[in-house]
Amino acid sequence: MANIMIVDDSRTSRKVLREILERNGHTVIAEGVNGEEGYLKYKELKPDIVTMDITMPVMDGVESLSLIKKENPDARVLMITAAGQKEKMLESIKRGAEEFIMKPFNEAEILAAIERLK
Repeated sequence: MANIMIVDDSRTSRKVLREILERNGHTVIAEGVNGEEGYLKYKELKPDIVTMDITMPVMDGVESLSLIKKENPDARVLMITAAGQKEKMLESIKRGAEEFIMKPFNEAEILAAIERLK
């Protein structure tokens, strides 16, 4: 199972993701509420996988993804996006994102994406 960090400005989204991941044997080692915090915690903790919301205050998920990939080109990042963010999704792919899930997400989608990243 994986050590995972959740980065999302929505407390509800973080709670739901944590419950799904932990119920299925993963360990959530940290949470971040914006992209900057996510990047700084990534550098400190080096999780196996990061779930990264795209739209957040301070620093968005796309910029945070870029910094994480610069820090570690092999970083595994699952981008989480709301409907209507096609440009941001395409930009995330250019910057190294390998997996996406859409909000509202379901347990099967999350677990399948995590498996593909492991």
